[in-house]
Amino acid sequence: MRFSFEGQGCFPTGKHYPGIAHLMKVAAAGVADEFDAQTPLSELPLVSLDTETTGTDAANDRIVEIACVRFEGGKIVSSLDWLINPERPIPKEASDVHGILDADVADKPTFAQALPEIIEALRGAVPVAYNAEFDQRFVLEEIKRSGVKVADPPPAARPRVRWIDPLIWARELHADAKSKALGAMAELLGVELQNAHRATDDAAAAGMVLGRFFEDKRVPQTYAAFLQEQQRLARVQSEQRQYWRNG
Repeated sequence: MRFSFEGQGCFPTGKHYPGIAHLMKVAAAGVADEFDAQTPLSELPLVSLDTETTGTDAANDRIVEIACVRFEGGKIVSSLDWLINPERPIPKEASDVHGILDADVADKPTFAQALPEIIEALRGAVPVAYNAEFDQRFVLEEIKRSGVKVADPPPAARPRVRWIDPLIWARELHADAKSKALGAMAELLGVELQNAHRATDDAAAAGMVLGRFFEDKRVPQTYAAFLQEQQRLARVQSEQRQYWRNG
C-alpha cells in the first residue's frame, strides 16, 4: 500500500494540520518523554540496537550478543558491543546464523552483569532496530529476567516507548524490491554491511539504512508524526500478511 496524502490524516511534511494541535498527545503515543513530539528527525539522537540470540523465542531463548550504535546528525558517534554468556548451550542452528560458539561466550558476562553498561549506552536516545519487535522483546525480557532494578530506565528499556523500525519503512518505500531483508536494503541503498548477522555490523547498517529513508520526501519529518505513520503502516502490513496466509 502506498502513502496517500489526501484525506488520510497523514503527516507527509512532519507538520501537523492546522486546528488539531490539541490532538497531538494522541498522535504522540509511543514517543519517549525525553523528546518533544515535534522534534525533527534530523535532530533526534538515535541508538541502533541489534541482538544475536540462542533462538527466536524471547521468553525462553537468550541473548548472546548485543550492540548499541549511537547516531547523532546522521553520523555514528559511538559503537559498543557485548558478547553475553547465555548460561546455556548455543544451538548449532543459531551458531550457523551468527557464528557465535559456546567457547566465544564461556568467559563473558551474563546479561545481568553487563546490564549497567548496556543501560548507560541506551540513555538519551530513541531506540532503532531492524525488525524491532524481535529485538525489543528480547531486551525487555532479559531486563526483567535479570532481576536488576533499573533506576530511571532509558527509552529502550521502557515497554511503552515505540522503537523505530526501518523494516516497516523498507516494505513501504521499496515495495517492489525482491527482498526487504537488511542485507538487501543495504545493498540497494549503497550502505556497507560486511559481517551480516553480527550485532555491531547489523546495528550500524540498520541506522544508516534508516538515514536514507529519512531523506525520502514521502516520510514524515517529525518524531511523533513518523511514529504515528509507522504504526499505521505496521497495521496495514500485518493485515496484508494475514490475508496472504488465509488466501
